[in-house]
Amino acid sequence: MTTSDELRLLPWAGPDGKPCFLSTDDGDGPMSRLADNMESVQLGRATELVDQASDMLADADPDSDDLRLLAKALTGALRDTLRVAASRGHRLASPE
Repeated sequence: MTTSDELRLLPWAGPDGKPCFLSTDDGDGPMSRLADNMESVQLGRATELVDQASDMLADADPDSDDLRLLAKALTGALRDTLRVAASRGHRLASPE
């Protein structure tokens, strides 16, 4: 089993908004693969939102309601992306 300083930050929060962690010796186990897949989905969604934002901001007169919805979606995507980066950074810093 991993030690407490080797917990993996998962790419989702718990029901109360607190971070979730995984303790496992198997980096290729079912929960690790689920987390890897979720990270991939989250990063893909962030890419789609950046493209959408670029298109919307190229419009001379974007709708304010659409901009508000986009800002909310981008905020969530940025939060997810930062969580993925923190998790991956921690795993890179840990000796194998």
